Amino acid sequence: MTGDVLSTLSYGMFAIGVKDGEKVSACIASSLMQVAGDPDIVALSMSHNNYSDECIKKSKIFSVSVLSEDTSGAVIGALGFNSGRGTDKLKNIRHRVLAEGVPVIKENICCWFLCKVVGSMETLTHTVFLAEIIAGSEKIHGRPMTYGFYRRVLKGRAPKNAPAYREEKLPRREGDSESWVCTICGYVYNDPYVPFEELPDKWVCPICGAPKSAFRRQERQE
Repeated sequence: MTGDVLSTLSYGMFAIGVKDGEKVSACIASSLMQVAGDPDIVALSMSHNNYSDECIKKSKIFSVSVLSEDTSGAVIGALGFNSGRGTDKLKNIRHRVLAEGVPVIKENICCWFLCKVVGSMETLTHTVFLAEIIAGSEKIHGRPMTYGFYRRVLKGRAPKNAPAYREEKLPRREGDSESWVCTICGYVYNDPYVPFEELPDKWVCPICGAPKSAFRRQERQE
């Protein structure tokens, strides 16, 4: 079986809010799903390398902000491609902190809910948390962003710690032997009409907000 088979599974895009004492942080996750009802239970997969994994194990609580198709790719880049251990990932992200001490994102999200961990399971690389939904939004706004929308429309990629991550080779296009790749999030710029060199110096990566100087030329694979 190849990774292409697993790519047929459906995923959403979520911001997971966590706390470490008085400090708050958040990360991006796609592997979250409801597994039971009455009470409502969700399962969340989190890499052992993620700071959020450590925070959830300590506090036993986390929030879920359901991203919409109107959520900026820069929000995903800021929360998904940096570590919260030494960075204030929420510094430039609109959010509020719930009474329980975890943050909820306010950047065009569809809705949010608060989760209390009731169990967990360890794999070689990830923790699967089982959590009961104990609070949440009364209304839903906009259309939820799917992982497919993130890949197809925003041209985003999964970080290496994500369960859905697959190493990709860039396809060769006739008359175009190179692309420019963001060294922060992996976004590939290959607009056939506007060469990368002609982009203004103030241009930034549409996914993570990295400057033009963070891009490197990448030769395409045969």
